Amino acid sequence: MKRFSTLFLVSLLSGTMTLGAYKLLFENSDSFFSDKKSGVTVASDSFTKTVGLAAEAVDFTEAANETIHTVVHVKNVTRRTVSNPMLEYFYGYGGQQQQEQVGTGSGVIISEDGYIVTNNHVIKDASEIEITLNNNKSYKAKLIGTDSKMDIALLKIDAKDKLPYTTFANSDNVKVGEWVLAVGNPYNLTSTVTAGIVSAKARSIGGNGIQSFIQTDAAVNPGNSGGALVNTRGELIGINTMISSPTGSYTGYSFAVPSNNARKIIEDIMEYGNVQRGILGVQGGELNSNASKELGINQTEGFYINSVSAKSGAERAGLKKGDIIIKLDEQKVNTFADLSGYINTKRPDDVVQVTYLRDGKTKLSAVTLSKNEFYSAEFKGIQLENITDSDKKKFRLNYGVKIKSITNDNLAQYAEELIGNIILSVDNAKATDVETVSKLLNNKDENQSIRIEMINKNGEVLRIII
Repeated sequence: MKRFSTLFLVSLLSGTMTLGAYKLLFENSDSFFSDKKSGVTVASDSFTKTVGLAAEAVDFTEAANETIHTVVHVKNVTRRTVSNPMLEYFYGYGGQQQQEQVGTGSGVIISEDGYIVTNNHVIKDASEIEITLNNNKSYKAKLIGTDSKMDIALLKIDAKDKLPYTTFANSDNVKVGEWVLAVGNPYNLTSTVTAGIVSAKARSIGGNGIQSFIQTDAAVNPGNSGGALVNTRGELIGINTMISSPTGSYTGYSFAVPSNNARKIIEDIMEYGNVQRGILGVQGGELNSNASKELGINQTEGFYINSVSAKSGAERAGLKKGDIIIKLDEQKVNTFADLSGYINTKRPDDVVQVTYLRDGKTKLSAVTLSKNEFYSAEFKGIQLENITDSDKKKFRLNYGVKIKSITNDNLAQYAEELIGNIILSVDNAKATDVETVSKLLNNKDENQSIRIEMINKNGEVLRIII
């Protein structure tokens, strides 16, 4: 009887503890909160860690079921007028013909009233955009805004019913090795779910290091672009954007724009109508063994400042050439992609706490970010600045950097002809903006000649070597 009483008491205590834990963990916690200002829903930071379980112990079904209803099929119809000179010459008609081209991709519903995020390249040059939901209902979509630099676009559909939507997670809290799901429409196979792990963070694919991707081994193929990368709770951590492949199909790695970057772009478009991009105002490069050896320093991680832009937040905060940035706020900086990826989540006038090394000592400065339009850089006595909207309209361009002034003695005699010209490429690399050009030029040796293609004030294309 005594033994029975003991077992009964143990069972009673165990049941009480289990019920208490359930009440504490589930009934008294808010799993999500809504950001009323931006119109997107963000997951609580208390739910951003994934328990390290074996693959067979992780249940993907709930996350998959939640996500497939928020991922849509995007059809891009492009109509172009093409000429047929042979028909025109022989028959006097048929010179102009309408040609229709159809492309497909994916998108993610981010609000119940029909806002959808996708990749810019999915809807680029679209004459018509059609969205098909997981329940097979189709709608015409309106393009709200795009950011070609980050390959993000915002669409809107008008549906009578409230739509299921995804919740944004904090992508800074994503861990390498964490399980993730990719959801999209590869090869027009709707509602396709694949699983993998986060292979790397802050991955830069292009030579300019502007992008900062989440890399995963979840299978992604053509048609997945613009789809969702979610954690095991179904929260959005990225927008699937590209694959690394010699064949055009998935061969092992795919890349997603982090949700923090995508969310910031969406909020900017909603609030301002365009993307507000802030900059530190520093130029330089990431460190490694070879770079550190050439610079004569021991530090092999971080961002080495080679120059500081005049009147920038970095200059006002006291940063200078030779400083090594190792942290922005609480985010560690090992590479240029780490730095640019974090700064791209900020706006002009935001304040960032910059931790850096100077003469072997750790220092901290608060830097107020400058507006990107005022960003300028100098190389070999040529002062550069981003082109304005009026420049783009005048020269019918959507990219380029303008020569602001000439301080190079060898080019002084040509200053009048060069100032105001717009640089289109540097050593055949597209001169997207001053930030990109600065990265290209800082990788060049001072004694190395550089080929520059530009358009002058009369619209004539010039090529020079400096």
